[in-house]
Amino acid sequence: MDVIAVNSLTKRYDAVLAVDGISFAAPAGATIGLLGGNGAGKTTTIAMMLGLLVPTAGTIRILGHDMARDRFAALARMNFSSPYIALPHRLTVAENLRVYGHLYNVHGLEQRIAELAAELDLGALLDRPAGQLSAGQKTRVALAKSLINRPEVLLLDEPTASLDPDTGDLVRTWLERYRTQTGCTILLASHNMAEVERLCTDVLMLKQGRIVDRGSPAELLVRYGQANLEEVFLDIARDRKQGVLV
Repeated sequence: MDVIAVNSLTKRYDAVLAVDGISFAAPAGATIGLLGGNGAGKTTTIAMMLGLLVPTAGTIRILGHDMARDRFAALARMNFSSPYIALPHRLTVAENLRVYGHLYNVHGLEQRIAELAAELDLGALLDRPAGQLSAGQKTRVALAKSLINRPEVLLLDEPTASLDPDTGDLVRTWLERYRTQTGCTILLASHNMAEVERLCTDVLMLKQGRIVDRGSPAELLVRYGQANLEEVFLDIARDRKQGVLV
């Protein structure tokens, strides 16, 4: 059974078709990349998968649960990270993590917070109010929040935004290790092409709400005759070449 199964997913806002009938699936342990320019439908797709937006049409099944009818059974085993969604500013980092840990009914919560603080270098930040963090620090805290319940499905929207190259590499290494150790299925929306090449088993190329091509990073490089995914991205965005949708 696929851990994620999306079929003919559509989201319309009046005359604007934000997501146009996309379908894809992901088995356990896969990391699926969502690539596309601003307005391609990446964040809208993730929001529908989380139940934050109601689809206009189509279905989403995650961990065997229909997200239109039984989403809370799946949400307890999922989590989400985005540096663009702020945590409560007046709470400290530790207090924020405790709140989310209690929401997910995490057993051994203080130990789990200590583990994440060590892995993501948050020890010196635990007693600092979230509103006083730098952009890069907020990104690391958001990732810790997303891992508090040891999710089986992880939805990531620009997970290493605002991080310096060294910290970004440490986060990517940690995500690779977490996926290997747990079999977590990851959906990754990113503008960092090198990150996508490194982390993703398959890539969905979105444009104007549609999947216009898909494949492993290696398959896409061969199909477009390019050396890296950034050039593939530019080919699709600028209509320089046409791939073959498979």
